[in-house]
Amino acid sequence: MSAFGLIGTPLTHSFSKRYFEEKFKQLGLYTSTYNLFDIALEADLKVFKERNTQLTGLNVTIPYKRSVLPLLEEISDEARAVGAVNTIKIVNGYWYGYNTDVWGFELSLKKWLSQMPKSTVVLGNGGASKAVQYVLNKMNLPYVVVSRNPHGSEISYAELNESVMANSQLLLNTTPLGMYPNIDKMPDVNTNLFSNKLFVYDLIYNPEETLLLKEAKNKGCSTKNGLEMLHLQAEKSWEIWTGRE
Repeated sequence: MSAFGLIGTPLTHSFSKRYFEEKFKQLGLYTSTYNLFDIALEADLKVFKERNTQLTGLNVTIPYKRSVLPLLEEISDEARAVGAVNTIKIVNGYWYGYNTDVWGFELSLKKWLSQMPKSTVVLGNGGASKAVQYVLNKMNLPYVVVSRNPHGSEISYAELNESVMANSQLLLNTTPLGMYPNIDKMPDVNTNLFSNKLFVYDLIYNPEETLLLKEAKNKGCSTKNGLEMLHLQAEKSWEIWTGRE
């Protein structure tokens, strides 16, 4: 028997359990399980690790992609560079951390865009944003990060003006704003600055069309949600856990 799961909070938005249980059926792995572990407090992560040594692998979501780092025995070079982990392989109670968001985002971006942007706007500076920035740096694509509490070269939402948007062909939302059940929310961007030349990629996959994507579509933008990225990173997680594709 192999036991997998997802840790984070809240988990009402997650499709992971359904996705992996369907995969188990397809592969005839009827003794494998996938459970949701809603851990309310960061302080409880250590206790969870101590009590769940029987697990084979975990996915990690908001808000623990960085919080789990001190609990890992080893971390992949990619995850270390990103500073965030979303996949954990567990062997005899030892946690090995990886970041498959990088894999999923890069492949989905290349499949979507026939021409890479000259400049990109990244909304948010959390764990998902760090994975996105890693890929953009890897691909030598210039970008600006927009944050509610900007640091260093980041800018605030108030500074995301006509000049910045006019030079950008791609906008990426890495924040959870608009995620189910808070579907009436979106990042504080002025969509009047959007044009039909802009590509808008929202990493959220539930709902399939966020308020941001609806507003962008109304402005003539090309839009994409995070469902394909979810599937790609999930398959990469499976490969890490089992050693097979």
